[in-house]
Amino acid sequence: MSPYFEDVDTGDAIPVLTVTVDETQMFFFSAATYNGHRIHYDKTWARETEGYDDVLVHGPLQAALLSRALTDWVGGDGRLVAFSVQNRAIAYPGQALTFGGVITGKRPDGLVDLDIFCRRGDDVLMPGTATVALPQRGTQ
Repeated sequence: MSPYFEDVDTGDAIPVLTVTVDETQMFFFSAATYNGHRIHYDKTWARETEGYDDVLVHGPLQAALLSRALTDWVGGDGRLVAFSVQNRAIAYPGQALTFGGVITGKRPDGLVDLDIFCRRGDDVLMPGTATVALPQRGTQ
């Protein structure tokens, strides 16, 4: 069920989504997005050629999971209006990633602004901003 605009306030945190991405999920995401970059599936390549400890979780997969956290929260009566992120750090498969946000403002037209994030522990891997439209009581 969607939260109502009237029931949220600046400073409120949205429910977090925690996902531990595994290599199977990464394989399917690569296939679905037609991404053949070996850094996401070839451990030897990632280590010996690119210098990483393991294959890397796709930045766009992290962004998709972050948008899922938002759309899970707004539900079927809300909608995601704007979404912008920056991928600032790497994630490896098997690491628990947390996706969430905090309300930074409310507009009179039912729009809600948020600072959003993907975190690994206390480290912010992907900060961003989003705007969602929430239903208002008496307007449906």
